[in-house]
Amino acid sequence: MSGNIITARPAKQGFFPLDKQLEVWDRHWSAEVARLTVWLGGQVSYEQVAVILAEVGQIQVPKTSAWRRLQKWGQVGRALEQQQAEQANQMVTQAMVAGEVKDQERMGVSMDGAMVHLVGEGWKEFKIGCVFAIEPHSVFNPTTLEWEQIGHALCNTYTAYLGGPEGCGQYVWAEAQRRGWSRAWETQVVGDGAPWIWNLVSEHFFDSYQTVDWYHATQHLGLAAQVIYGPENSPAKAAWWNEHQRRLYQGEAKSLAQEFRNLAEGLPLGEQIQLGEQAGYFETNHRRMNYAELREDGWVIGSGMVESEAKQYKHRVSGPGMRWSRDGVERLFPVRSAVMSDTFNQFWQSVYRDPKN
Repeated sequence: MSGNIITARPAKQGFFPLDKQLEVWDRHWSAEVARLTVWLGGQVSYEQVAVILAEVGQIQVPKTSAWRRLQKWGQVGRALEQQQAEQANQMVTQAMVAGEVKDQERMGVSMDGAMVHLVGEGWKEFKIGCVFAIEPHSVFNPTTLEWEQIGHALCNTYTAYLGGPEGCGQYVWAEAQRRGWSRAWETQVVGDGAPWIWNLVSEHFFDSYQTVDWYHATQHLGLAAQVIYGPENSPAKAAWWNEHQRRLYQGEAKSLAQEFRNLAEGLPLGEQIQLGEQAGYFETNHRRMNYAELREDGWVIGSGMVESEAKQYKHRVSGPGMRWSRDGVERLFPVRSAVMSDTFNQFWQSVYRDPKN
């Protein structure tokens, strides 16, 4: 191993109480070991961190020490996030009034929620924001049998917030400003139709194009099909699905809502209510479902960039038997976000201070 990975006292001798109190243990870690430990802790459990470091690097790091390192530097990262969110939200009015030079092309934002189990609190929702650049991407359309240009999300960066929508909005807005949102010529917000998302849009992203994620829209179309045809598959149901999916893809959400209203009138009360709910979903969001125009103009129509990453957050915090303290998971989120955003090196430079200095 490299000469800089040396402990002043063999690991088997453990710690002296005063070492713990004064955190002299930091002096026995090289900056690289600390970095690797926190980086790994943002991806796998602390038990796995210890196994990987021992197996790959022959570095003996107890899982409790891995936990302490991530908690220490994650707390610094969390404080920086809070500071940046406060600054960004204080400057919003000034930035809008003063205006900024437009040197970015298109940018987008998407938000979603996921669950984490907290000790003493049970399952709680945390919210995830994704900021991305938008560029045209060639996609084959199996319906028209032609290639078409659809907006593609790239250079994705993420933030996570344990709490209500207001705090999430502040964190996402701060990340968007860090990415140069105010300098973009055009912007877009993609969501699943949840009211809390559009409430945040009206506060922070009110001049952006609003889009309901295509895949969530088709899920609601599928719920309508189940009310009309029942849960079993049939040729009639398949034909209905193909036709109505095509119409939705062409931006006919409003006419679909009216069709569902008309069909509901002849159904039993329970099914009337169910189909009416789907009609209401399309009525409320039809202006956000102009998929034909969105595709023609090169905008994103799906929120896969945040949907898939929500699963990645859950993979780290919602594994079998995982239970977290509120502080513990909040300190993990900045590390996890930096890893998934491919910005961990910048994150580490901003939070790490050599204990010997």
